[in-house]
Amino acid sequence: MASTQSGSGLLPEVEAFLAGTPLTSLVGGRDVAGSTGQTMQTLDPGSGRPIAEFHLLSADDVDRAVQAAAHAFKASGWARMAPNERGVHLHRLADAVERQKKIIGQIEALDAGKLVAHAEGEVQNFVDTLRYFTDMAQHVQRRNVLAVAGHEAWTVRHPWGPCGFIFPWNFPFLLVGWGISPALAAGNTVVVKPAEDTPLSAIYLGRLAREAGIPDGVINIVVGTGQVAGAALSGHPGIKRMSFTGSPEVGRLVGEACGRNLVPAKLELGGKGAAVVFEDVDVPQIAQKLVHAITFHCGQVCCDATRWLVHESIARQFIDECAGRMEAVKVGYQLAGGTAMGPVVNARQRERVLSYLRKGQEEGAEMVVPGGPASVPGHDGFYVKPALLSGSLDNIAARDEIFGPVAYIATFATEDEAVAMANDTEYGLANSVWTTDIGRAGRVAESMVAGNSWINAHNVFLRGVPYGGVNKSGMGGGVNSIETLFDYWRSQSVVRQL
Repeated sequence: MASTQSGSGLLPEVEAFLAGTPLTSLVGGRDVAGSTGQTMQTLDPGSGRPIAEFHLLSADDVDRAVQAAAHAFKASGWARMAPNERGVHLHRLADAVERQKKIIGQIEALDAGKLVAHAEGEVQNFVDTLRYFTDMAQHVQRRNVLAVAGHEAWTVRHPWGPCGFIFPWNFPFLLVGWGISPALAAGNTVVVKPAEDTPLSAIYLGRLAREAGIPDGVINIVVGTGQVAGAALSGHPGIKRMSFTGSPEVGRLVGEACGRNLVPAKLELGGKGAAVVFEDVDVPQIAQKLVHAITFHCGQVCCDATRWLVHESIARQFIDECAGRMEAVKVGYQLAGGTAMGPVVNARQRERVLSYLRKGQEEGAEMVVPGGPASVPGHDGFYVKPALLSGSLDNIAARDEIFGPVAYIATFATEDEAVAMANDTEYGLANSVWTTDIGRAGRVAESMVAGNSWINAHNVFLRGVPYGGVNKSGMGGGVNSIETLFDYWRSQSVVRQL
C-alpha cells in the first residue's frame, strides 16, 4: 500500500515490504492470514494516511500459535540445545537485524512516528540486547550443588516453555528486544503480540527470523487487537510465562487472566516520574536536559520525568529557561530533516494529551507554555506542541499519566518536602535527583519509592542494571539484567539421601 506521501524517500526494501499487503502474521514458520478474513490498516502518524493493511488474528489463530510454540519447545531441539549452539542461531538473527538496521528503522519511524535516527538507535538496541543475553546464557551456571548434611543435593534451571509477550506502540522494536532476548537465550519459545497501532516492525522481524534459520515455531508473531488476540494470549493455559508492557488498566486485566491459570506474569506498566532539582545545579544545563527528555518521542515514554520538583530559590529562573527551550522545539514530520519532535501515535492519543491540558487548566494550573495542537505544513498528522504547567500537585495533570510532551512544575523548600512530593503518587517507575551534593543525591535517590532512581540524568538504561517498577508501575521483575535471564528459567531441586 505505502500510501504515505510520494517522494518521502522510502527505501526500495521498505516500499516492497509495504506493497505486500495485507501483511500476514507468522505461526509455526508459516505466513498466516487469519481465519476470519478481517483486516486493519496502520497509519503514518505524521500524515494520517494509511501505510499498510494487515490481517487480524482471532482467538483460534492465537491458540494455534501457542500450540506451534509448544510443539517447537518439545520437538525442535531448541530447548535442549547447548547454550553455545543456540547462541549461534541468535547471533545470526542479531547480525541479520543489524544488516537491515536502516530498513527496520525506516519502517519503525514511519509506523510509530519516530525520528529516523531514534528509530535506528532502537534497532541497534535490539541487536545489542539480543547479543547481551545470548552471551550471558552461555556463561551462567545452571546447575548448583547445595551443601546439605547427609544428602547429595543440587538445583537446576530449565526453560519454562512457550512464553507470551504483549508489547505497546511507543517502542515497538526495542521492547521486543528487551522482552524476547532473555526468553530465547534461556531456551524458551515465544508468541509475540505487537500493538495493532504499530505492528510492522514485529511482522518484519518474524520474516527475518525465518530467513536467519530460527527453527519454525520458536518465534511466532500474532497481530490482532488487544481485546481479541491480546486477551486470548494472556488467558491461554498453554502459556507458561507471560510478559505485558503497557497501561496499568490493561495490566490488571492481563494479571487477572494469568492468575486464573496460575501463570507467572511480568507487568511493566506506566509512570509519573519526578525530577527533583536542587538549588545548586547549573540551571540552563538541567533545563535543557529535562526539556529534551519530555520532548523525546513526543513524551510517549513511561519512565519520563513529567513532574519537575524545583527548589523555590531557583524556580523562576528554571521555569523561564524551560519555557524558552520548549517554545523553540521544532515540531515536524518524522522523516523530514531538522525535526526535533514528531507526532504522537494516533488521533486518540493526540486528543488524550489535549484533554489533559484542558482539564489541568480547569483545575487551576498555570499554563506556562500552553501547548495545544501543532500544524505541520503539508502533513495532516497527529501533532501537538510541548506544554509546561505549574501549580499544585493535586491537579489532574500532575497526577495522571498523560503520555505526551507535558511537564508539570511544583516547588519545594526542604529535602524532606521534596522526597514527600516525589513519593506522593500511585506510580513507582523512575525518578531522578539533580544536585552537585553527592551525599544528598544518594539520600534522596534511595528515599524515593520507585523501581529506579537516577542521579543527574534521566532515562538511563544500562545492561546489567535491573529496570522495573513498583506499585501501579508494575510487578513481576524487571529487564536488562541477569535477574531477567533467571526469570525465564524455572528452578528444580534434586535430592538424593546418602
